[in-house]
Amino acid sequence: MTLSYCTNVHPAEDLRGVLAQLDRYAVPVRDRVGGELGLGLWLSAPVAKALAEDPARRAGLRTALDARGLVVRTLNAFPHGGFHDEVVKHAVYHPDWTTTARLDYTLDCATVLADLVPEGGAGSISTLPLAWRHPWSEADHARALDVLAEAAAGLRALADGTGRTIRLAVEPEPGCVVDTVADAVRVLAGRVDPDHVGICLDTCHLAVSFADPAAAVRSIADAGLRVVKVQASAALELTDPTDAPAVLGPFAEPRYLHQVRALVDGRVHRADDLPEAFAELPTGGPWRVHFHVPLHAEPPAPLRATTGVLREAVAAVREVGHDPDVEVETYTWSVLPDAGERGTGDLADRDLVEGIAAELRWAAAELPLEVRS
Repeated sequence: MTLSYCTNVHPAEDLRGVLAQLDRYAVPVRDRVGGELGLGLWLSAPVAKALAEDPARRAGLRTALDARGLVVRTLNAFPHGGFHDEVVKHAVYHPDWTTTARLDYTLDCATVLADLVPEGGAGSISTLPLAWRHPWSEADHARALDVLAEAAAGLRALADGTGRTIRLAVEPEPGCVVDTVADAVRVLAGRVDPDHVGICLDTCHLAVSFADPAAAVRSIADAGLRVVKVQASAALELTDPTDAPAVLGPFAEPRYLHQVRALVDGRVHRADDLPEAFAELPTGGPWRVHFHVPLHAEPPAPLRATTGVLREAVAAVREVGHDPDVEVETYTWSVLPDAGERGTGDLADRDLVEGIAAELRWAAAELPLEVRS
């Protein structure tokens, strides 16, 4: 398993901006962890299209990455664009897997990645869990599976033409059509080409679902599917949510969706965002919140981070013999409650660089994984 950090934490939406962000953040992170650094690269749809259409540009990007000591084995193709808009929320699920726009973006990303992965290596692309759960019809479901099949065919043709295997990883997320790992197994097993389509195990999402990590991973393997990618992430947990609005209120920010699940008397209760949770969820059992928190730093008490789920999931993936790319994906640095206290400009840059490097060192020690690519 190789370790990377995901660049969707950076807001660049054109190629010049991507390279500038790498110089501003990734190169200093590399200097702190030593050796070559793995990146889980995020490219907006226009950037991916421009690169896919121009082999010379792809070669230039590969040269630029090599010169900076940066290695790419995985792309995050969940956000299509605008991931740092003032309000993202449900927009991140569009275009969904019923559309040719999602197919085209994914295959553009695959074309780019095939030219970036190290010689003799394979690559992975994480993608959204078909769509947000509503509106969603049987016809939408059938169409999405057909489009996924087209994606698999495109990846197969790419492998035949380049010798590089790029695999698509569908990422279960609370509130979506593919909400849990159990949903992913039910929807995908026997319906997709397992050589080219598998599962992205986001361990924040896994924790929020209250699933047993080892059982979830075994169910993937037993269904003949592959854990193609692990997003090493942690959710917020509040064991006693009696005073949830006061404790979690600072995390109810306007940019991203923060789904909440409560486990009460063996039943999982659901809310699509923190404000709804405060109004609707029962408080007789623990809450878990889809808010990616830094792996190396415990949130303030009485909150906890679900890093234990991450450890168990990675151990289970090893146990079943899968070898996924592992990507640290804490994209929420700018919306953490203390973000304003960290200042702006060089001060904020140093803070983000130190934070990403600390997460990578934590993953290297605790999972354990090699921080150098």
